[in-house]
Amino acid sequence: MLGGAVDGNPDISVWQLCKIEEGQEGGISFLANPKYTNYLYSTKASVVIVARDFTPEHPVAATLIRVDNPYVAFASLLKAYNELQLDKHGISPAAFIEADSAVPDDCYVGPSAYIGHNVKLGYNVKVYPQVYIGDNCTVGDNTTLFAGVKLYSFAQVGCNCIIHAGAVLGADGFGFAPKPDGSYDKIDQIGTVILEDDVEIGANTCIDRATMGATVIRKGTKLDNLCQIAHNVVVGSNTVMAAQSGVAGSSKVGNNCVVAGQVGIVGHIEIGDRVTLGAQSGVTHSVKDDTIMLGTPANEAHRQRKIWAHERHLDDIVRRLDLLEQRLASIHNAE
Repeated sequence: MLGGAVDGNPDISVWQLCKIEEGQEGGISFLANPKYTNYLYSTKASVVIVARDFTPEHPVAATLIRVDNPYVAFASLLKAYNELQLDKHGISPAAFIEADSAVPDDCYVGPSAYIGHNVKLGYNVKVYPQVYIGDNCTVGDNTTLFAGVKLYSFAQVGCNCIIHAGAVLGADGFGFAPKPDGSYDKIDQIGTVILEDDVEIGANTCIDRATMGATVIRKGTKLDNLCQIAHNVVVGSNTVMAAQSGVAGSSKVGNNCVVAGQVGIVGHIEIGDRVTLGAQSGVTHSVKDDTIMLGTPANEAHRQRKIWAHERHLDDIVRRLDLLEQRLASIHNAE
């Protein structure tokens, strides 16, 4: 599987993956960073993946598997292990599926999951326990909905997507019209949410349905846990957004952007392609392509770094200004 060469006992068995410094009998680990080399001589892991040209300086008890790139090899093991763990099939008798929905035989539908009217699931879709899929939703091939995911009616999810526990797609956008008496009338939200292929949505992230039309997450985009995407937002392809970030209504985020944690983007603006927004940035205006933004309110990085540098000397600047004003006042009084 790894295309490696065994150096040691070829008949040894392993049944778990482990860190080299926390190795246990029956575990397989890897050595890619030279800083961890000392652990190789004391680890209790049964097998360790190393580089082909690695030469130990002391005796090694573990069997070695020599590969071209230990990190890549171990990553492929993690992927295979995870696929085995998540390789679920069959429909639980404790699930409820409306009769007019299409669920292929190779899907997994866990206990207490509900699939509404006229839902269409693709092949090899996995619906974990307590997932709710509302009427007229579609879910593409090889997509996984982890426990407690909620898809409101008419949501569209593409192929090869992963939606983590507790995420909500298609709740009403935050639309209310103020009345003269200070109360609010609700503006009905009749649009939907569209996730294109290869999108991953973190736990407890919320993506609101559009007022009209669609809120869209383009192909290959990854949203972390606890993000908020408001109504009629469009997030471009291959953009990544870290936890606790939010995008207000009708804004557009471009392709291949990096949005760090706790970023806030106001409504009705456009973020260009390949833009980086640093952690806790407050973005109040549109941003052109290939820009790095920092701070609140967000500025271009070179300008914001100068502001931060000046802020470190703010006490001294105020003190000097006070002295200057006192001197000017004394000159004025003397005249």
